[in-house]
Amino acid sequence: MAVGIFDSGLGGLTVWDAVSRRLPDVPFVYLGDNANAPYGVRNPDDIYALTTASVARLFEAGCDLVILACNTASAAALRRMQESWVPRDKRVLGVFVPLIEALTERQWGDNSPPREVAVKNVGLFATPATVASRAFQRELAFRAIGVDVETQACGGVVDAIEEGDMILAEALVRSHVEALKRKMPHPEAAVLGCTHYPLVQEVFQDALGPDVVVYSQPDLVAESLADYLARRPEMRGPGQEARFLTTGDPRRVSNRATQFLRRQIIFEAA
Repeated sequence: MAVGIFDSGLGGLTVWDAVSRRLPDVPFVYLGDNANAPYGVRNPDDIYALTTASVARLFEAGCDLVILACNTASAAALRRMQESWVPRDKRVLGVFVPLIEALTERQWGDNSPPREVAVKNVGLFATPATVASRAFQRELAFRAIGVDVETQACGGVVDAIEEGDMILAEALVRSHVEALKRKMPHPEAAVLGCTHYPLVQEVFQDALGPDVVVYSQPDLVAESLADYLARRPEMRGPGQEARFLTTGDPRRVSNRATQFLRRQIIFEAA
């Protein structure tokens, strides 16, 4: 029954929170690679090696399906994993596609040619590694034409959130929004391309202004996963227990997670 959720740190808890509310009967096993976070400043080979190691641990925990609730891992490692590493009886899915489907108003699995969409100017806020990968633009090009994407690498935001310094995180968000607006003064939509960013989504919205539609991933991923499992129920693995695993200090990570989600979350060593 278990499904795995992987993130480089605590940001994926925003996805876990949404999917566990949407699918309360599914035991989710969450693994945060807190000892090696953040991933956003690492090179693609490092990201691939760290991601495969953590996903392998989730396979061991009884998960046949793993969601990479880490945009950096989804951008820098997922395609390589799917092509050459994931066992035939397992699945690893990323978090970009549900977001892009919402942005382009396409149904899941719509493989029709790319077409023009209503939104023409999109700002992408993401980690440096996600921005460098151009994975968002590549996936978007499969589904839409005529969309101008301006990117902003949000250095320091993940670190501040992981450290629990939300005052610094807010200041950095406002600085990054101003930097993007200098390049694209009037974005119609903004994509929060990191699962840490929903924790400061209100700051992004306030800095961008009320006329900008902000797309955040957790609820979109939850709906997409519910649809996927309805069609592929066999991908629920043999694991029966909900667990929270970390490569970091379990006590410290538990305290941070409890602070973020405002309910007690107990991590154990991975």
